[in-house]
Amino acid sequence: MIVPLRAAVPETCGGKAGALGALLRAGLPVPDGFVVPFADAGADLRRAVEEFGDAPVAVRSSASDEDTAHASAAGQYESFLAVRGPDAVIEAVRACRASLFTPRALDHHGDRAMAVLIQRHLDADVSGVLFTPAAPHDPARIEASWGLGPSVVGGTVTPDTYLVAESVTRTIARKRTRLDRRGGELVTSDVPLDARDRPALDDATATALAALGRTIAAVRGGPQDVEWAIAGGRTWILQARPITAAPPPLASAALNGMPGSHGVATGTARIVRGPDDFARVRPGDILICPFTDPAWTPLLRIAAGVVTETGGVLSHAAIVARERGIPAVLGIQDVTNTLHDGATITIDGTTGTIT
Repeated sequence: MIVPLRAAVPETCGGKAGALGALLRAGLPVPDGFVVPFADAGADLRRAVEEFGDAPVAVRSSASDEDTAHASAAGQYESFLAVRGPDAVIEAVRACRASLFTPRALDHHGDRAMAVLIQRHLDADVSGVLFTPAAPHDPARIEASWGLGPSVVGGTVTPDTYLVAESVTRTIARKRTRLDRRGGELVTSDVPLDARDRPALDDATATALAALGRTIAAVRGGPQDVEWAIAGGRTWILQARPITAAPPPLASAALNGMPGSHGVATGTARIVRGPDDFARVRPGDILICPFTDPAWTPLLRIAAGVVTETGGVLSHAAIVARERGIPAVLGIQDVTNTLHDGATITIDGTTGTIT
């Protein structure tokens, strides 16, 4: 018989559905649905699917050897998003079951069984992956991009990366494409130019995700690899499985210079090499320049911060920045060529770093 997702356990419904069932029972935000267990559900499936009407659903594998502490089986079995109508859902369930016997899945040895998870589809604005900390003082690691999650988990985009501990350290990638639902299809489209270098998450959202990750790890009894999505301003958990192999430490993306004026600011990097570039500076931009002299003072009245290739703490840029109460980082060689105009950066004028 069909099993409500809230009642799913790994022994009859597979690792993926069992984990999500445990999170639902703990009151965590998981899209509700049901599971076709290892035993064939027969005619019950059509009646259950009809409850969704014409709303799109996600049809996902939940094999007996999937999302276990020993192996994730990531990408080994089939899953389908934006499936609409009972006939299409039943066909997707059959395809999930059949994927147990494909060449890429047959590399897994031992007795295996396939359950299938059907959930309400979410049209995600932002989605990604969260690795909860392996040790108490480690940061949570989050990757995020625009649109549906397969862009991140499938590696078709380079996502933003956030390390969340006492503070948030972020590396903002150029996110060129996104995946979204259009009717009953998934469509890849270009991200608008003004959003490619914009952070997919703000620091508050990244911090809230990390806190949610800690709760998930507590419920599941250890560090977790979590897939998440934000749709309509609400955060949802789509998958949680034990971390079977931790990633290497994230290499520092920071540029280091001389601290010039206290404070931290995040904004758009604006490369200014001379007076001809002055008109391009907008309020809140972070000024990236070879140096500044008194003629540049009007820019420092509207900039959120300043970075220079040369100069010391007694230079014009540093003095005016301190007077204006904005951060300054000085003496980063070739920074006007290292940073991309229009990229989102964070500067810390107290430590002299740019990320």
